[in-house]
Amino acid sequence: MAVQLAEEVEAILHSGTVIPALPLALTRDRKFDERHQRALCRYYTAAGAGGLAAGVHSTQFAIRDPKIGLFEPVLELAMEELREAERWSPLCKIAGICGPTEQAVREARIASDLGYDLGLLSMGGLGDWDEEQLLERARIVGEVIPLFGFYLQPKVGGRVLSYGFWRKFADIPQVHAIKIAPFDRYLTLDVVRAVCHSGRGDSIALYTGNDDNIVADLLTEYAWEQGNQRVSRRMSGGLLGQWAVWTRRAVELLEEIQSVRSQGVIPSALLQAGAALTDANAAVFDAANGFAGCIPGINEVLRRQGLLSSNACLDPQEVLSPGQAEEIDRVIDTHPRLTDDDFVQENLDKWLA
Repeated sequence: MAVQLAEEVEAILHSGTVIPALPLALTRDRKFDERHQRALCRYYTAAGAGGLAAGVHSTQFAIRDPKIGLFEPVLELAMEELREAERWSPLCKIAGICGPTEQAVREARIASDLGYDLGLLSMGGLGDWDEEQLLERARIVGEVIPLFGFYLQPKVGGRVLSYGFWRKFADIPQVHAIKIAPFDRYLTLDVVRAVCHSGRGDSIALYTGNDDNIVADLLTEYAWEQGNQRVSRRMSGGLLGQWAVWTRRAVELLEEIQSVRSQGVIPSALLQAGAALTDANAAVFDAANGFAGCIPGINEVLRRQGLLSSNACLDPQEVLSPGQAEEIDRVIDTHPRLTDDDFVQENLDKWLA
C-alpha cells in the first residue's frame, strides 16, 4: 500500500505557501558549513515559509556524489531544524529525488525514513528515457514517498515533456503537487491544462517554479471550456530558488497576491512588482549567461546578508559570471523593496547561535 500524505501537509499545499529551495552552505574552501546551514533553515521558517525543499537543484546535485557524501547529512540537518520549527506550526518537508529508478527509490527511502513528507521528483538527466519509462519510474518511487512532480527547465538539465506525459502523470494517485518550472509559457500551459483535464485536478496543488514569471503565474486563473463545463485552476504558491533569497518579502508578496485574488481586481502596482522581481531574478540567476551563475548568484545574495559565509559551490568552476556581481548590485539598488536586509540583521545572531 502506498504511503499517505498527512492531512495538515495537504492543507498547507492547497492553501498556498512559500517554499524556498534550500541552498548548500559551504566555507570558502568548500567544506560543509553546518553553522550557516542551520542559520539558513532558521531564517526560512522565521520568515514565514510554509515549507522547505532540500536536496534540490539549488542544494547542488553533486551532494549525491559518494566522494562528497552530503545528500543524507544535509537532509538530516534540515529535518532537525524543521522539526524544531514545527513545535509552533506544521510545515511541508520536501526532499529532492533524482536519477534512474534504483537511485530515486534509494533517495526516496532515505527521505521517508528521515520524515520528509514528499519527494520532488526530477526528470532531469534521463534524456534517453521515453515518457512511459519516466511514468513507470514515478509510480515506483510513489510507492515509497508521496510525489511532488517537477518540470525542470531544459537549460539547467531538464527536458521537454509532452501534454500527454503530464496528463498521465496527473492520474498517478501518489502525485499531490507539481512544481512547474520550464521557464516557458507554452510548456507551463501544457501542465496546467493536463491537470485540469485529469480526473484528479482538484487533488493536485500547482506550484510555480518559473522564477522569471512568479507574480503573473500566481495571479492568473487558467481556464478552459470542456464540453459544457468551464474548468480552471490557479497556482497555489511557489517552490522557487528565487524565494531562497529575500524570503520574508516573498511571504508578504504571496499574502498580497492571495488577498488580491479574493477581491478580483489586480492593482497595477502588483504587476510592477512582478516586473521588478523578474529583473532581480535575471541578475541573481544570471540569465544573460544562460543561467551559468544561478547557484553562485543565490549564494552571493545570502553571503552579503551574512546567512552564508561564502558563495562557493562544490564545483570550483561554478562561480559568478563576469559582471554578475555588478548586476546584483544594480537590482538591489533599483528594487530595495524586494530585499529583507533589516529582518535578517535583526535576527542573524540568534540564527547563528
